[in-house]
Amino acid sequence: MLYRADEKTGQELSILGYGCMRFPRKASGGVDMELTEQLIARAVELGVNYFDTAYIYPGSEEALGSILEKRGLRDRVLVTSKLPHARVKKPEDATKLFETSLARLRTDHIDYYLIHNLVSFKQWQRLLDMGITEWISAQKAAGRIRRLGFSFHGTLQEFEKIIDSYDWDFCQIQYNYMNEHYQAGVEGLHMAAERGMPVIIMEPLLGGRLANALPRSAVELLKEADAAASPASWGLRWLWNQPEVTVVLSGMNSMEQLQDNCTVASEACAGCLDEAGQELIERVRGEVSRSYKVPCTGCAYCMPCPKGINIPATFAAYNESYGFSWFTGAYHYYVSAGLSSGAELHLPSECVGCGHCVKCCPQGIDVPARLVEVRRRLQPPGFKPAARAVNAIMRRL
Repeated sequence: MLYRADEKTGQELSILGYGCMRFPRKASGGVDMELTEQLIARAVELGVNYFDTAYIYPGSEEALGSILEKRGLRDRVLVTSKLPHARVKKPEDATKLFETSLARLRTDHIDYYLIHNLVSFKQWQRLLDMGITEWISAQKAAGRIRRLGFSFHGTLQEFEKIIDSYDWDFCQIQYNYMNEHYQAGVEGLHMAAERGMPVIIMEPLLGGRLANALPRSAVELLKEADAAASPASWGLRWLWNQPEVTVVLSGMNSMEQLQDNCTVASEACAGCLDEAGQELIERVRGEVSRSYKVPCTGCAYCMPCPKGINIPATFAAYNESYGFSWFTGAYHYYVSAGLSSGAELHLPSECVGCGHCVKCCPQGIDVPARLVEVRRRLQPPGFKPAARAVNAIMRRL
């Protein structure tokens, strides 16, 4: 296993982190504890020391905590979890949620703690206004939170506002070779790295789509280059080729996946992808993009939208609904709109056709017209009131 340092502390982090949201499940829906225990024990044996879970992942904190305790592994790993900010109405709520995570994880501290799923600066400002920084300082002083960061699902502009508003220790972003300019993207990656912040990568294989759902033509390109390398290994190498990437999270739910990822993580250093390899990824990206409907490059010149619509993310989701599956696109459409974050929703259906985006688009895209197409495909009738109801519930929980 290779490691990259947290520049602020010198802590060595395994470049492969274990994403605990997708622990293997039984037919009944509960975590398969026997298999999960085997996977965690083997991961630690192979050098993985970064385990990422969250308060809202069903059964995940409890499973991780009980296995680490049973195996005596707590002191050998770094545990991360996340605060569901929409449920925090006052600092005491943060304490209650945090205490629950500690109890589930059977620990007295969390090594890397995140404000979960920030979409906008407005969400973080709400926490600031209620005095969350004093709460964070108290937890840090008591040694219960060692490092404080945030996970992000909004626009690059919102990312920049958030990252400049507090002395963050680290951050977590969605990033992969098909989402290079999605959400914070490569620009956000560099922005954080320039501040000396470790950057943790989620969705490195686009929910597994870059591992097992690539077009046949793309798979053939990869096999022609290296018959022994899995499609997943190419996606991971692309990330670790970039020195700004600190840890890549993978939701491994089989021994085969774990072994393959750890093998790559034992050799994939910064600069490991030569010019031919980078050209290969470009060709693979091109094969996936052939099914895309909107030629958006994610440059974000159209932003900010006066109505708050995340135009690049919306088009990325729309394209993914054709390039991978409708469900993949729909999920990212809902996330980009702010669903389940407790934030105010900004749906493409709210476009008023002001034309601001059209004037700025270097690709000459008729953005308002294409947003209508997106809405027709990904926003079923009745979605808007249902989504607003979900977010209202999230804010009350």
